[in-house]
Amino acid sequence: MSWITAPRTFLLAALLACCSFNGFAAGETWIRIDKSARTLTLFEGETPVLEFPVALGRNPIGPKQQQGDGKTPEGRYFILSRLRNSRFHRALQVSYPSLADQMLADARGVPPGGQIMIHGVGPNARAAQLHPLFDWTDGCIAVTDAQIEELWSRVPVGTPVDILP
Repeated sequence: MSWITAPRTFLLAALLACCSFNGFAAGETWIRIDKSARTLTLFEGETPVLEFPVALGRNPIGPKQQQGDGKTPEGRYFILSRLRNSRFHRALQVSYPSLADQMLADARGVPPGGQIMIHGVGPNARAAQLHPLFDWTDGCIAVTDAQIEELWSRVPVGTPVDILP
């Protein structure tokens, strides 16, 4: 390992270690997305309060590695913003790419991608009909319009989002 990559590797390991903490305070709102189960669960502390089936990126196995790969990210993120009028009804923007995601993409010489959202299906009648029978997004997490409305009413900016393989 060269002297240039050693600090980056150490920093990446430290970032990944700190992001693996799973404790949440009593009553703290957070979201867990389980890619293999195709579910989104909203928690208050350790208590699940809502659970919805989801559709993922069209190529869902494995973590997102670069723009255009059709994968949904994996790891600890946060809700960055709330989009009232997205093309998919409403949307909660996820903080992908993290610094670690950016560094991994930089090391491969590829753009990491971005604009990962938890969103509704919007006016696409075919997607609404088939949701969540197949994975159809570019890497986002899709729920029905009624479900994103429920999340919208409960999820503020800054809410932690854990996306599991």
